[in-house]
Amino acid sequence: MASVHLGVVRGAVDSVDRYELSSFLFAAGTLTGFDAAGHIAEETKNASVVAAKGIFYSAVATGCLGFITTILFLFCTPDLDTLFALDAPQPFVQIYAMALGRGGSIFMTILAAVGLILNTSVAVVAASRLIFAVARDGVLPLSWWIGQVSADGQPRNAVTIMFVFGALILCTILPSQVAFTSLVSAGGVPTIAAYALIGLLRFTMTPNSFRSSKFRLGPFRLPFYFVTAAFNILVFAVMISPFYFPVDAQSFNFACVIFGAVTIFAILMYWFTNEETWLKPETVQQALSGADKPALQEEI
Repeated sequence: MASVHLGVVRGAVDSVDRYELSSFLFAAGTLTGFDAAGHIAEETKNASVVAAKGIFYSAVATGCLGFITTILFLFCTPDLDTLFALDAPQPFVQIYAMALGRGGSIFMTILAAVGLILNTSVAVVAASRLIFAVARDGVLPLSWWIGQVSADGQPRNAVTIMFVFGALILCTILPSQVAFTSLVSAGGVPTIAAYALIGLLRFTMTPNSFRSSKFRLGPFRLPFYFVTAAFNILVFAVMISPFYFPVDAQSFNFACVIFGAVTIFAILMYWFTNEETWLKPETVQQALSGADKPALQEEI
């Protein structure tokens, strides 16, 4: 993969190491989203098993199919001069046409469209439940409205908020491809950072906790925690790096600015907001104790 990528983007970055690392810039998007099953765990029967299986099988499917898709694009993508001459923000349709011809490109475009519709449907279900849960706790502005549900129990207002913000973000591709690409990258950066943070905290703070889990890693837990944290930290660093060199206003990746600004605001809120307003320590301790209680009883 690295050798193919080098042949495509040679001259875009200034060293062989960055050639290899830059391959994660867009391919890392296939590594996210498998946690959607966990966001709807509150509405899932036997969630400790069903939601966990959903996350696991989603990760397997995402990894396998994402790898195949990445290989396909690596061998179908032309050189940069030809690619940029297409003058299209997201030229995957033209790439299909050049690589597969008219019939093959139509089939792949239909397949991609159906996949995007299904992916969007799953994202709406998972994200709307997440937004609703946060608003229910009174964290978001207008939480009283966002946290309302319809007569059939659906978080319709949360879906509306997602639609409005999603449409606004999508419209940024019209005046500037750089702005759109930066926003898309910024959307993936917090997810990768969360994956890394979870692995890091499990490795350093709670390596022996959550013993009541139905899918414990046993003696392999520490290596898995470490690899999870290390790999996602690497991907995080790549995703906030410039798209290509030399860096100018057209190539600068504003994801680092967006993520940095949000992080600064979060730190300020941490220092100046009473922790009882966000999450009581008793609640955290109760959750940790409850996660280990069944295992402790079995041991006794």
